Amino acid sequence: MLSRIPNPASILCILAALVLGAGLSTVAGSVQAASSPWVEAADSKVRLITGGELPGGKGSWAGVEVRMAPGWKTYWKSPGDTGVPPYFDWSGSENLKSAEILYPAPKILPDAGGQAYGYKDEVVFPVKVTPERPDEPVKLKLSMDFGLCKDICIPNHADLSLRIPVEPKPSAADSLLIDRYLAWVPKPVKKGDLPDIANIEKRFDKLEPELVIDIRYPDGAERTDLFLDAGEDYIPPAMAEGEGKDGTKRYVVTFRDKDEVNDLKGEVLTFTMVSDRGAREAKRTLE
Repeated sequence: MLSRIPNPASILCILAALVLGAGLSTVAGSVQAASSPWVEAADSKVRLITGGELPGGKGSWAGVEVRMAPGWKTYWKSPGDTGVPPYFDWSGSENLKSAEILYPAPKILPDAGGQAYGYKDEVVFPVKVTPERPDEPVKLKLSMDFGLCKDICIPNHADLSLRIPVEPKPSAADSLLIDRYLAWVPKPVKKGDLPDIANIEKRFDKLEPELVIDIRYPDGAERTDLFLDAGEDYIPPAMAEGEGKDGTKRYVVTFRDKDEVNDLKGEVLTFTMVSDRGAREAKRTLE
């Protein structure tokens, strides 16, 4: 009986398929290891993703990715009139010296309770991960609380974990995603930069006291917004009120009474100035 002997071309095709399959399995495994599984929450899902090395090689980037159902929103570190800021607890992590959360510039999200600051559809919070021992992997464990709002508001919780090796190998898609949101993390204003704060003035000549802020944006800048953050203290939203002095944009913060203004005396306020050119932030102590 004659046996069927595969021709050389068939053998090469089979070997190529095996090699390609092995390569795809390796890639799929590394991609899976570079991100945590999605954790489903109410009308949203959350996961941890890995990025590349930090400048200087003293740590790595990670990201907390939140995807929301259509119409839902979550909040910035200073949520405005409504909502709650996200809370990140990394205390269960191993070999973690620090995990610094960065906040991309938010958008104004009007709702029935006033003016909120936050994100719709999707947001990634970039994280600077610094290990205690650089020659060992980091095991991130995150306990996260965040608010989610549409017609109603829902408190959400997610527990996430991710192992970051000494030499992280993130997927190209995750690295690009972190970089995209990093581009909208406000950068500190340097001398001579625009936008910058042109003037801050308290006014007590009306029934409700005001803080008047003039911001100078680059020529031609569009979609300009100003967001204020007073840390643990509440500060009302800054409302756009047209032109200020010398071609600046004017924003007005309205307080209920003088005591509310005086409570902020000596506090450091963070001014986040946003336009289509990017986001910058400046800090000022309120006199």
